[in-house]
Amino acid sequence: MQKKELIKAIYKLKEPRILIIGDFALDEMIYGNTERISREAPVLILEHYETKKILGAASNTAHNVSDINLGKASALGVYGDDYYGSQLLKILNENNINTDLMVLDKTRKTTTKTRISGSCSQSITQQIVRIDRQTKTPLDSEIEQRVIENIRKSAKNFDGIILSDYHLGCLTQNVINAAIEEAKKHNIIIVADIQKDMEKYKGVYAITPNQPDSEKQAGFFIKDNESLKRAGEKLLKDLELQKLLLTRGENGMALFEKKGANIEFTMVPAFNKKEVFDVTGAGDTVVALFTLALCAGLSAKVAMNIANTAASIVIKYFGCHTITIEDLINEVSN
Repeated sequence: MQKKELIKAIYKLKEPRILIIGDFALDEMIYGNTERISREAPVLILEHYETKKILGAASNTAHNVSDINLGKASALGVYGDDYYGSQLLKILNENNINTDLMVLDKTRKTTTKTRISGSCSQSITQQIVRIDRQTKTPLDSEIEQRVIENIRKSAKNFDGIILSDYHLGCLTQNVINAAIEEAKKHNIIIVADIQKDMEKYKGVYAITPNQPDSEKQAGFFIKDNESLKRAGEKLLKDLELQKLLLTRGENGMALFEKKGANIEFTMVPAFNKKEVFDVTGAGDTVVALFTLALCAGLSAKVAMNIANTAASIVIKYFGCHTITIEDLINEVSN
């Protein structure tokens, strides 16, 4: 595809309305300057100077979608009756992500990962400890039913659905089945971002796993193009998919597409191998851009190239990072 055509395609990403279902979370970043060792215990004393709250997990996927399609993203997950629950909704809304479908679960903690970092003068900031607040058990039947009801009443209003599974209990088999059923009923593209338990997602339109997780599902290591092709074809057939976008880190991406009785296989190299600072959240960016492109009517190959370009940008930054249409256009124009 020529640059002009690709830029024209990128502008189409603004159009689709996307529903993100999954494990919504906050990343809380606490920063301080190292003062001294405490007299109470052999621990550092930090002089606090800043706290940041960043959208993580499925929240980051929704944030990636919203920054591209200008607020046409909606969140569907659960949050707790606590301080962080109110903060999660507030920050989602501040980033133009609709929260009307979010479900309050008073039995659960709002998933929050607090990272405490310290620095001495003229040195880089170092993470000291991480505190996780989360409930990993599956949703109870009452809350699960409320999530399913919200899927059934709202799915028809969207062009695409993303299932973002961080294994924190929201995406039960019943919730997944309801999402797939509604997607097929209304002819909606449904894409899952998953690491394990891939069998639960049999019948979705596409998935975007990384290579290690794909190897586990396939049952063998990917050592060359031949084993890569064999693994991709196996996943596509076993999970009854239409598309499979397999992310391979520095080796780029591989796309498998069902074309009638045949499977088409395409590879692209990684667009950025030198300026890699942090891959955190890159998978969220890939599934967000890949889904937006498919829902905008672009081919899977173009969708893969857009997702690959987006990933090459976000890995230049520390922590979860999102991009805009302008970022994408600037990247492909250079």
